[in-house]
Amino acid sequence: MPYIQVNDLEVFYEKMGVGETILFLHSGYYKGILAFASQLLDFQKNYTCYYPDFRGHGRTRCESLEWSTPQLVEDTIDFIKALNIQKAHFIGYSLGANVGLYCAVHHPEKVATLTTIGTSGFADPTGVEKFEPEWLIANDKQDTINQMIERHQDAHRGNWQEHMRQAAMDWRLYPQLTKEQLSSISSPSFFITGENDPFVGAEKIKYLSSLVKGSRNLVVKGGSHRPHMAREQPGLVNDEILEFLKANPYNINGH
Repeated sequence: MPYIQVNDLEVFYEKMGVGETILFLHSGYYKGILAFASQLLDFQKNYTCYYPDFRGHGRTRCESLEWSTPQLVEDTIDFIKALNIQKAHFIGYSLGANVGLYCAVHHPEKVATLTTIGTSGFADPTGVEKFEPEWLIANDKQDTINQMIERHQDAHRGNWQEHMRQAAMDWRLYPQLTKEQLSSISSPSFFITGENDPFVGAEKIKYLSSLVKGSRNLVVKGGSHRPHMAREQPGLVNDEILEFLKANPYNINGH
């Protein structure tokens, strides 16, 4: 599996498919190929798909264990530059959706289209305390701890507690984009939420969509924070995103 050196990072990524480039940006607590397992087959038929692991996550390696959404944004742009990708469709989930929003605001020339799943566009610390290491230990959440150790061993080098502290800090702080910045997004945009997403939902996604001119939105009936994943409605979500991408092609070779 490929690695590429990007500044102080050894970025791990998966690549598959042929066609215009899609960059899949995973959520916190996940890694690239795990967050989008239900998208692997459908999207590679007509697109070149990249699934990188963020700084601090998965198999990407770095001496520093610190990270934040703004740092992930710069890493993401440097990653595609290192691969000579001129422009890409950005599909982000949760943390990755926030990274996508920042990229569309600050690096619009790189964003052919933007699709987000599971972000309202504004910081919301609801529930973050249950992901801090002290709470997990006190409440004997060993299964979650074991998941974090296994998923991010290369990234956190065994210090799962620091990984969780960084994630909780970032969750509390970001995104910090203003309404004016969100309204400046010029890339064709598609915002998705599950009907029962405790962090987003219909009202918040429609407000975000109202800020971004020409954007569309989808509220997945019965969906949670991860409507694109297995046992939810990945077929519906995939079809809707693929229709959106087909309607918004770009002319630059993206890989």
